[in-house]
Amino acid sequence: MILAVRASFSSSPSLSVVCHHRNQTLFPLRTTRHVSIRCSSTVQEIDNSEEELRSYSLTFPPIRAVMRVVLVRHGQSTWNAEGRIQGSSNFSVLTNKGHSQAETSRQMLINDRFDVCFASPLARSKRTAEIIWGAREEQIIPEYDLREIDLYSFQGLLKHEGQERFGSAFRQWQVDPVNFVIDGHYPVRELWERARSCWPKILAHDSRSVLVVAHNAVNQALIATAIGLGPEYFRSLLQSNCGVSVLDFIPRSEGGSPHICLNRLNQTPGSPVADEKSGGRETNKRIILVCHGPTSSNTEDGFSFAGDRPLDMLGVIQSQKSAELLLDLRVNSIISSPNKACVETAMAISKVQEAADCLGADSVPRYVETKQIGNLDIETIFQQSKMDISTFPTIQPGWLNRIEDGLKTTLWDQSEKTWQSLLDEISDESGTEVAVVVGHPAIHIALLGHCLNLTKEWLGSFHLDAGSISVLDFPEGPKGGGIGRCINYTAHLGRWSIPITRSAEDGGEF
Repeated sequence: MILAVRASFSSSPSLSVVCHHRNQTLFPLRTTRHVSIRCSSTVQEIDNSEEELRSYSLTFPPIRAVMRVVLVRHGQSTWNAEGRIQGSSNFSVLTNKGHSQAETSRQMLINDRFDVCFASPLARSKRTAEIIWGAREEQIIPEYDLREIDLYSFQGLLKHEGQERFGSAFRQWQVDPVNFVIDGHYPVRELWERARSCWPKILAHDSRSVLVVAHNAVNQALIATAIGLGPEYFRSLLQSNCGVSVLDFIPRSEGGSPHICLNRLNQTPGSPVADEKSGGRETNKRIILVCHGPTSSNTEDGFSFAGDRPLDMLGVIQSQKSAELLLDLRVNSIISSPNKACVETAMAISKVQEAADCLGADSVPRYVETKQIGNLDIETIFQQSKMDISTFPTIQPGWLNRIEDGLKTTLWDQSEKTWQSLLDEISDESGTEVAVVVGHPAIHIALLGHCLNLTKEWLGSFHLDAGSISVLDFPEGPKGGGIGRCINYTAHLGRWSIPITRSAEDGGEF
């Protein structure tokens, strides 16, 4: 069963939201924030949780300047390595690999300016925070509510022991975690409530850049509650060991709760495409979104919509970097917009894939099918807009919040057709396991929204940079819905990558 919560933004201080199950209205819900919920629950379970559903809406206090929160999961722990369920227990410590991962994250963030660091007090996160924080003078602030999800009697068990002892309850934890009950508790729902309570504490500091070091599940909940997603999104936003995620809080000119944008998700110390598991689940179906690099008409801050232009030199370099990263995968098909910059990027990836044997990545040459889809081209949409393209917002976090509603609708509707084509591309009948899609950040942001079963109102809640890569996995196949393995990954660009924390000294925007 799919429960969809429909809403739209309004200038009204509150919004009327109606939840539907098939053709029946379950209950009206009033909230101050747009909420969308995916759920496999029964009608009774949802109906009994009206107050909890209402609580997933979170209004943030106004802020005076752009604020960035960088979330990091701890490095590999001894219980991670053993396959033991940790929960909020405090018996595991970092392995040697975990220390190395934390050191890599420290190097990744070494030049970034953080005003404050919050950390879970559990040993594995506390030590990771100490390694990353390094010689900075400010004290790390321990926050108990940043501990990992409370799993009660599950904690300390190997996964096969959990299955043997708890049977159906363990199965529910795997397939329907939002309704999973143990020892009289709903751990995932409790976690979402706890994550909500963390945000006022984090934002109470008058800081421009905040580091938070915690755990897999709690970081998922922090991201989800920030952008308005309920606990049905548990395991939909992957958090690997020492993966870095970034949230931007952008003040509104009229005041009130800020715009919140997920700038990047799960930028890992290692390659985001090398592992074939997503959150412990095997996956053999994957869509990789590649944003083309700068073109000869781009401004310094991002993309312009000045027609069909080829890549400039930086764009060519970024396309080669993306092709090199994807050499770790056997790509079956590459789909691009007919736009020149996209076609150039697609050809660069194709050539490197087909030379895998010469490059030592494979023992035999690979054949990659390449094709173009007209619905991936959005240049025409923006050029036909009534908005003055010369004053079009630069590609900054949350920029899609500033485009006219009709343009959002056109973009969303066109991307929906593209998304269906992509799901067909990786269907069981197609034989395709990995599809690479090359396009403009705007169309890829919309595709992310469709993957997560959102609506057009979330277009401003995600950000993608030039040359970035985002990985969407389908552990249950394309009919089972996708999860975000990583979003806006740019570490592969090397010296041309986008810093995780940029200086904001010269203005209100990063």
